[in-house]
Amino acid sequence: MGRRPRTNARRARPGALARINNLFIVFFEVGPTRRRPIPETDRARSVGAVMYDIWRSGFVRRSLSSVTATGGVRSDEVRWLPDSGPFEYVADPFGIERDGVLTVFVEAFDYRVRRGEIHFYQYGADDALIGKGVALIEPVHLSYPSLIEDGGELYMLPEGYKAGGLTLYRCVRFPDQWEPVKQIMDVPAIDATVVRHGDKWWAFYSLPGPADRAMRELHVAFADSLMGPWTPHAANPVRTGFEASRPGGTAFVHDGALHLPVQDCSTTYGAAINLLRIDVLTPETFEARPVKRFEPTGLLADHEDGLHTLSGLGDVTFVDVKRILSSSSEGWIKAQFKLRRLLGLNKPSARRAATPSGRRPTTVQSASVSTAASARARG
Repeated sequence: MGRRPRTNARRARPGALARINNLFIVFFEVGPTRRRPIPETDRARSVGAVMYDIWRSGFVRRSLSSVTATGGVRSDEVRWLPDSGPFEYVADPFGIERDGVLTVFVEAFDYRVRRGEIHFYQYGADDALIGKGVALIEPVHLSYPSLIEDGGELYMLPEGYKAGGLTLYRCVRFPDQWEPVKQIMDVPAIDATVVRHGDKWWAFYSLPGPADRAMRELHVAFADSLMGPWTPHAANPVRTGFEASRPGGTAFVHDGALHLPVQDCSTTYGAAINLLRIDVLTPETFEARPVKRFEPTGLLADHEDGLHTLSGLGDVTFVDVKRILSSSSEGWIKAQFKLRRLLGLNKPSARRAATPSGRRPTTVQSASVSTAASARARG
């Protein structure tokens, strides 16, 4: 349903008067007679007019290989990140442990802003939360902050497909300053998962397109160096189907074979994780088969409608689960979004990526130095 006609008199109002008039139009357009579904976005998919995906992220003190061998995680071993509040969530957890401090990077999303940001949470002894903050913000939606270590450097490869490419960021100061190094792929890759395996780097990703293409195709690219050049696989898309195509976490070796978590999107976005065992991976050939399935049932009360991340590094595994929230507040959420957009409040207002300086970054600081002290200062 389109917008109501706007008169020439309204368009002629200058400056502040026009701005105030716009506020009234926003409120009048959000009545019961103009109820519409929230626009569907790739990372925050609504179901119907008043349904919202709400995610919670957590971690387990076991490796991905251990979790795979035992068939999943138990509810009593998951440490959940704090609840984000109404109509907000944190999803896509990836993390790293340094100097006794575990740092978890997540997509932070607010339906009233509708643009994902990369935030971090830090945990010290006894898995107590000791700090949190903003890691990376860009004008486009960011999510899936996968981490890569190479050549003594720490990199982040977040999804930002609306920018038109896949940009690699180098850590300048851990965990809150990152600079773009290079757009390593010129395709709008979604949930790109990069791993060094054999004598090559491999990237697994989806692509946007009609009919939920991002949920039903798996693409692969390879390179001799993380910086590229990257070559698309000869058999792309190497897999099709909603059940086991879209990447959903860290690629890892288990029982001598490379495994890739992929999402089951056959019934809802991110319903569960199916684990692919990759039996053949060459520039010309790809052969894989699902060997395990990880479901959200029983992990967290009221969040059993989806599980779409299984990531890990070292002896820590990260997961997220969702509930599909039914709410009558859609009109109010829409009104807040429109008001914020009108007033310019939906634009990035916190730390953005550092501008490339043409020099190598300073030594990455320890997480315990960068934010644990500030957490103590805040009391």
